[in-house]
Amino acid sequence: MTHPTGYAGLFRVFGRIGLLSFGGPAAQIALMHTELVEKRDWLSEETFLRALSLCMLLPGPEAMQLATYAGWKLRGTAGGLIAGLLFVLPGALVILLLALGYAVWGGVPLVQAAFTGIKAAVIIIVLQALLKVSRRALAGPGPRVLALAAFVALFVLGLPFPVVILAAGLWGAFMMSQPDEEPPPALPVRPDSLRIIALWGGLWALPLVVLALMDQTFLLQIGLFFSQLAVLTFGGAYAVLAWMTQTVVADYGWITTAQMIDALGLAETTPGPLILVTEFVALLAGYLEGGPLLALAAGAVALWVTFTPCFLWIFLAGPYLDVISARPRIAAALRAITAAVVGVILNLAVWFAIHVLFDKTTSVSWLAAPLPEPLSLDIPALGLTCLAGILMLWLGLGMVRSLLIMAAAGLLAGMI
Repeated sequence: MTHPTGYAGLFRVFGRIGLLSFGGPAAQIALMHTELVEKRDWLSEETFLRALSLCMLLPGPEAMQLATYAGWKLRGTAGGLIAGLLFVLPGALVILLLALGYAVWGGVPLVQAAFTGIKAAVIIIVLQALLKVSRRALAGPGPRVLALAAFVALFVLGLPFPVVILAAGLWGAFMMSQPDEEPPPALPVRPDSLRIIALWGGLWALPLVVLALMDQTFLLQIGLFFSQLAVLTFGGAYAVLAWMTQTVVADYGWITTAQMIDALGLAETTPGPLILVTEFVALLAGYLEGGPLLALAAGAVALWVTFTPCFLWIFLAGPYLDVISARPRIAAALRAITAAVVGVILNLAVWFAIHVLFDKTTSVSWLAAPLPEPLSLDIPALGLTCLAGILMLWLGLGMVRSLLIMAAAGLLAGMI
């Protein structure tokens, strides 16, 4: 196994990965495998797969954390910072420009028409994510029951997302692990673990403490909420989008449901992890609350509290990779959470479809989620959704190309 000749090689390779990381975590992980294992032999196949398993155990975007682990493995903490930041920053810059442009011009009729096509594509994108995760996660009746229970808990009962994920993890740890497995070896205690927790935990909390002391209520709410999100993002960004939408739309009133769907559509077109949608939401909420300067501050706070924990998890857990991957209860908890995530994403897909395809919804006493009013079906939106399905599910066009075509189709439909 070879190593890069210096930091220049690290910058060049991970800069390339960051600029080309379109298409969601599966495409991003495949790109990293090509660059780090196949082309350069910087990581062995076994190390890459074990690292991927570790990143799937951790909260946060697994592809970004995999890049961070690879950089850490090659060049220590500095390498991890370089790899992780280069994976995120190109997409973060694009999101910044898109969010500010959307805040200024999003209300223009032609722009709204283009977003109608993007919203239709979002339904198919979430459906694709549902199909991919379900193929991997629903092997056997137990995981299928967990997925159904998670959907019912969210859509029918309205239970909070963190409760659903915690319950699934506990169920998996105590009910799905094999009783005859040998006890795993105890986790060794590294002398630098407490220092890593203090340093990166302190960096994570620092802006929150400063905002609290400055009595910046809005920015503190942004920081606290997206900090919760950073801890609970198991199973990818799709798993927490419905909870995030409910909180930022219904609880805080920062943005509208339509703006949240637009935010996801734009985040899908950028490189980097999909969880960058948090930056878009924070930028837009800040702009609506107090203009461009508050928007920039809110976006910076959201980025900080979303991605600083990723470095904490990797720098803390990376040295324990072999021991963690051998612990059966952790593996069983992950399997259960992954199964529950299928139900969570199904809830998100239904939620998106209702709000994109119907102009009106109605509440039912025994159901937490709203139901659509059939007579309010938006025929153009239905047609655009069918077109998106043909492009992405039948013809197999990539996400970025499909979104561009759908934006043009929405624009054309709005002019007719």
